[in-house]
Amino acid sequence: MHRTFALNKNLLNFGIPLSLLGGLILVMKSPVLAGNETLVMAITVDLLLTVPLIYFLLIRKSKIPKISVIPVLIIGLLIGSFFLPKEDQQYLQYFKTWILPFLELAVLSYVFYKLRKAIIKFKENEKSTFDFFTSLKDTCYDILPRKAVMPVVTEIGVFYYGFIYWKRRKLKANEFSYHKDSGTIALLVVILFLVAIETAAIHILLSKWSDAAAWVLTFLSMYSGIQIFGFLKSMFKRPISLEKDQLHLRYGMMTETTIDLQDIDSLEISSKDLEPDKETRKLSLFGELESHNIIIRLKKENELTGLYGIKRKYRNLAFYVDDTLEFENQIHKALQKHI
Repeated sequence: MHRTFALNKNLLNFGIPLSLLGGLILVMKSPVLAGNETLVMAITVDLLLTVPLIYFLLIRKSKIPKISVIPVLIIGLLIGSFFLPKEDQQYLQYFKTWILPFLELAVLSYVFYKLRKAIIKFKENEKSTFDFFTSLKDTCYDILPRKAVMPVVTEIGVFYYGFIYWKRRKLKANEFSYHKDSGTIALLVVILFLVAIETAAIHILLSKWSDAAAWVLTFLSMYSGIQIFGFLKSMFKRPISLEKDQLHLRYGMMTETTIDLQDIDSLEISSKDLEPDKETRKLSLFGELESHNIIIRLKKENELTGLYGIKRKYRNLAFYVDDTLEFENQIHKALQKHI
């Protein structure tokens, strides 16, 4: 019943602004608009002020981020640019010239403010581990639609870990690496090398047919290489960590999951092959291509988040840790302390 109520409320939150925008489109397409400057101004005000304000009043007590008013305003601006006749867009042009740049600056400032606040919060607590990717997700959940968060965060994270974060990261006592002996880094380097060779070869072949097609494919291949490089470097910067009553399992930016210690049924140091089923998964994105040396079995089902926010259920999880004995020792100590 609660879910039905939430669904009905969301229909109102989004349905009313959409209905208003639909009505404004009908007015803009009607002959009554021709030569009526007062009506043009009223429509422009409705698109850029009235509809966003009504949307804000509808969502102000809900969990929907207040900053989502900005996308509603942008939608109104796009609708006006598309449906208003060119000669009646003078007020839209004023908005684009004098107001829109300040809005863009305000949104960027808000994003950086939230990130800065997250960094300060983590630095104040020495027992916590600051993780840029997690903080960026938390920030974007406050300002973007939920379905847009992971694609945006993944793209930003690729460039951050690939080209901005070069400082060597020292592991804390509660952190564990997983890339030194697993062979993943070598595998990703080989993939990068293959992408580079294939891009050059295919570009030469395609250029004989179409230069435009050759450069488009080359750009896409280069972008894929940049992503792989970012994923590779993120494995050095995002270790597995044991914090308070939770185990944070990360595989760079590619996959991650958080396990409550109270949900752990057993932990086994083992490299034996696992029977593939719906309850058993690997933390590694490469599945059987990468070995594992730890198997954790849970008392109940948990969720593994992959690239671009794709989620999969699991109950048994296999992964690789460089220092298995220390990892097992700390988990057992934390479990005993928790009990």
